[in-house]
Amino acid sequence: NLVLCSKGIPQTMATLGMEAFLDEAGCKFIFYLHRVARGVSLSTTCLLSGFQAIKLCPSISRWMDLHIRSPKCIVCCCFLCWVLHFLVNIPIAMYVAGPTNSKNVSIVVVYRYCSSHLSGILFSVSAVLYTFTDGMCLALMVWSSGSMVLILHRHKQRVQHIRSSRLSPRTSHETRATHTILLLVSMFVSFHALASILSYWIIQIHNPSQWLRSISSLVASGFPT
Repeated sequence: NLVLCSKGIPQTMATLGMEAFLDEAGCKFIFYLHRVARGVSLSTTCLLSGFQAIKLCPSISRWMDLHIRSPKCIVCCCFLCWVLHFLVNIPIAMYVAGPTNSKNVSIVVVYRYCSSHLSGILFSVSAVLYTFTDGMCLALMVWSSGSMVLILHRHKQRVQHIRSSRLSPRTSHETRATHTILLLVSMFVSFHALASILSYWIIQIHNPSQWLRSISSLVASGFPT
């Protein structure tokens, strides 16, 4: 909800023709809130998927402490995700400014309602941080989903002789769960990878078109929706 509101509402207002409806403080807050919400959404989705994989895998569950599956541990990890993204996204407040004239050569990127001053060093450090955190989340999501699919497939094979005697025409629970997991992870990876590519493309283009920015915002809102 935070991702959709912090990105969708300002983008909709700008599309309807409203200009300069945010001052510099408002731009900093909106961009910071969006980055934090996006990072937390990404991280917590991967964390919960990882906890599911641990719960389903008997060998990992026996090896790890039983408290790792408790609700308190999950809440603690989600809280740490909030703290991490609050800290990682502090540079957003440093380079985002209010709406300004796009003819100013010191402005690297001008949005419909805000602008940003990006120095080379700050941009490089921020890009490395965001790429690393996003890459780790995507890798964790793929690993946990793949592990769950493999575990469900093995379990289905083990109980196949029991179900074959029942002659039930219904789809097995493992098959339905596998389809759900594959749908979730494919949408997760596709939307976030495409959004990252479009964001990088917009930054590299000197004067990106409005339709490209709108498509980028739409794709970035795809998975939260």
